[in-house]
Amino acid sequence: MMQIRIIGIIAVIGFFVVACESKSSDKPLPIIGRLEIVDGDTIHHTIPDFEFINQDSQLVTNQELTEYIYISDFFFTSCPSICPIVKKQMLRIYDKYKSNSMVKLVSHTIDPKRDTADKLKRYAADLGVDTGKWVFLTGDKESLLDIADAYFVAAYEDPDAPGGFDHSGKIILVDTKRQVRSFAEGTDPEDVDRFLKDIDKLLHEYDSKS
Repeated sequence: MMQIRIIGIIAVIGFFVVACESKSSDKPLPIIGRLEIVDGDTIHHTIPDFEFINQDSQLVTNQELTEYIYISDFFFTSCPSICPIVKKQMLRIYDKYKSNSMVKLVSHTIDPKRDTADKLKRYAADLGVDTGKWVFLTGDKESLLDIADAYFVAAYEDPDAPGGFDHSGKIILVDTKRQVRSFAEGTDPEDVDRFLKDIDKLLHEYDSKS
């Protein structure tokens, strides 16, 4: 399973390189990931259907996000390594867009055994964020780890890793069609600076269509 996830991450490195090269231009943000041609139609990679439980013990699916662009990350509340660093950057994003009704934030735990809905609710309260704006999700462990692949995030159990899980600190930007449009290394504030500009660029795409 770990090898499959790693291969999936490696497979999209080329797309990430193209994305980085495109971000300095005036072109729309690229759609990141593999694409297929089916009956002459181009089918882009999308985030698959999911059903998870939020911090209020309510079911959350993709359908509730179709009107928004959203920024996603993977973490666990007892993480002793990169998670606190990444969450500082997620808070930067939250603070910038908390009054923008088009933007949501979605954080998935990779440790649902310990990160119950109640624990996620306390975690959100400690951050001081509005959970109508920033949703925290838990659920079936394998489903959470598997969907990380769709976001091009490496995440897997590792007894030798701090806290028992090894995962990347990527922050992912998803559009209203479930397409990945940009990413940032959440441990690198300068990369998040660039990522904030990408969020603005994607918002401008929707403003231009309205």
